[in-house]
Amino acid sequence: MASARKLLFPFSILYGSIMRVRNMLYDQNILSSHQFDLPVIAVGNLNMGGTGKSPMVEYLAGLFMNDFTVAILSRGYRRRTNGYILLTGQETAVEVGDEPLQFKHKFSKALVAVDEDRVNGIRQLKQETAPPEVILLDDAFQHRKVAANFYVLLTAYTQLYKDDLILPAGNLREPASGAKRANVIVVTKCPADLSQEEQEQITKKLRPLTRQQVFFTTIGYSDSVFGRNRSLQLSELHKYDDITLVTGIANPAPLVNHLKSLGLKFNHKAYKDHHNFTEEELKALQFEELIITTEKDYTRLKNEISREKIFYLPIQTKFLAGEETFKSQVLSLVQKK
Repeated sequence: MASARKLLFPFSILYGSIMRVRNMLYDQNILSSHQFDLPVIAVGNLNMGGTGKSPMVEYLAGLFMNDFTVAILSRGYRRRTNGYILLTGQETAVEVGDEPLQFKHKFSKALVAVDEDRVNGIRQLKQETAPPEVILLDDAFQHRKVAANFYVLLTAYTQLYKDDLILPAGNLREPASGAKRANVIVVTKCPADLSQEEQEQITKKLRPLTRQQVFFTTIGYSDSVFGRNRSLQLSELHKYDDITLVTGIANPAPLVNHLKSLGLKFNHKAYKDHHNFTEEELKALQFEELIITTEKDYTRLKNEISREKIFYLPIQTKFLAGEETFKSQVLSLVQKK
């Protein structure tokens, strides 16, 4: 499959040239970017696929929630609606997207909105009764119509953007040179025991600018899974004979490997990222004894599957080192405003 995609390399050259010209037009202010009078932090990546954007957005929201009014703005990928919607938490994932709904459920006091037009979305948020003091843009590294004050660029440990090709031969949304727009670069999904030597090797490969700092994070898993009315410790799952793992995410391998490392035996039903489950698929899942899923997939499935049998495993971003430095950089931006 990978070798077949490389046959598309001529098209990657064309697409890459278009993106370079687009970036140049923005860099030279020929195409205009909108700036706002409040801190806007954009989280994104260069690669297609899962780099851990949602956990990073949640990490940043957690930093600000106690001291500031926070808004999270997403386009609401694969939703079946259009335009600006401010979430109440009563919506469905089909209406607003699974990740925004997950954000709203986790941060009920935050303003969580969707709008494919980020400029309009920010303007609408500023007109709310209690407008935000800081806005987090989810998956917005390429959305150059908004000039964010701070860019967090994510790249997965197993799929560094320096090792990838531009679409369609590879998974890069734009040339790797786009990384120069980042304020910080975060290598995500690292092994928890990643050595200092390998961190230095990766940093050297990424070739950050002098002003850029590279951080390394891993996935922190909860020791329990959570359902509507109860939770189960992972150690309790060994007593179940029939466990089904259901994932609709870009890269389920870290989760699969984590559960296997605990000695759990399960059947894995893997679907594409942001999968909208059909009636037939939902009916089939009703017959499973116990379902473990991701927090994102839980927003789609919790009202469709018996609440006694479906649970999600929360994850969070954990820094291997330098967390206080990262925090100070982000918080100083808001305090300056």
